[in-house]
Amino acid sequence: MSNPRLKIRNLSLRFGERVAADNINLVLQPSQVTCLLGPSGCGKSTTLRIVAGVEPQDCGEIYLDGDLICDGLTTTPPEHRNIGMMFQDFSLFPHLNVLENIAFGLRGTRVSCRHRSELILERVNLSGYGSKMPHELSGGEQQRVALARAVAPRPKVMLLDEPFSGLDERLRDNIRDETLKVLREDGTAVLMVTHSPSEAMKMADEIALMRNGKIIQKGAPYTIYNSPVDCEAAAFFSDINVMESSVEKSLAQTPFGEFFAPGHADGTRLDIIIRPQHIRIDFDRAGRGPSPTDAMGQAARATVYRARFLGQISIIDFKLEDGLILTASVPSVFLPKVGTLFWLLAPRKHCYVFPK
Repeated sequence: MSNPRLKIRNLSLRFGERVAADNINLVLQPSQVTCLLGPSGCGKSTTLRIVAGVEPQDCGEIYLDGDLICDGLTTTPPEHRNIGMMFQDFSLFPHLNVLENIAFGLRGTRVSCRHRSELILERVNLSGYGSKMPHELSGGEQQRVALARAVAPRPKVMLLDEPFSGLDERLRDNIRDETLKVLREDGTAVLMVTHSPSEAMKMADEIALMRNGKIIQKGAPYTIYNSPVDCEAAAFFSDINVMESSVEKSLAQTPFGEFFAPGHADGTRLDIIIRPQHIRIDFDRAGRGPSPTDAMGQAARATVYRARFLGQISIIDFKLEDGLILTASVPSVFLPKVGTLFWLLAPRKHCYVFPK
């Protein structure tokens, strides 16, 4: 079995009392995209800088195609790691034209460097732009040139530090797709930093969710979204509704009936989480009150507290009889009046139970 393209093992770094990276472990195969996702200050960019070689770690090892490039004692200089990097700031040289910018990091004859630069320009859909200066380009075009310059030396690993955040949304999606296409075609492993869950979900084969320097959860986007490890992880990916309860004989009482809470001792305080898109309006069984063993749970009376139209969906806040307010997202064709009575359902398969 061949070695992974990039392997990070037990990587740690402290700045005084602050832990910037705490026992980071990642494995990337060729063409794989892994996103480091988390709030500002959680250690994402620090991890990227260590892999790039611009920040020394306290301990841990990094391997590239099975070869050790740093272990805290010895280190391969950044320029010899065959690792590319793209930043939010495109960092193009203002005094060089497009072709010269791309060829800057290439080795070989002038003719071979020019040929490689022109080939890469064609791949990023900028044929004929070689003689233009950076200030003559739009933001999207500058981003493509930065991509071309980064991939021209054929790096084995590409590090992306929120390089798309400065672009408008529609352009960002196009540039992001083009970037991934070029990198995947070259078999380049991609380690990307973002604080945007939607961007990570769109781009990644694997998401590593970070908090306080640690990877708290790692997996495919579908898995990490649908099986969060705790309340905070669930809330990072979308709005959530929280119902507080406590355990009695392995059951938790909620407005939607009893929820099973195996493994939690009697008296344990719980948060029961459900996302707005999983709250259902019970049009068919209004008030029938299905048994607590029903997979859909028990219907709960609620009145519309607030309703907002957001284009593709409507967001409705419902007030339950005990005063709890739950938010539901529904198709935009449905926008009820404030005060309207409904019966709600919280399907158990979409609920998460976490100790407080």
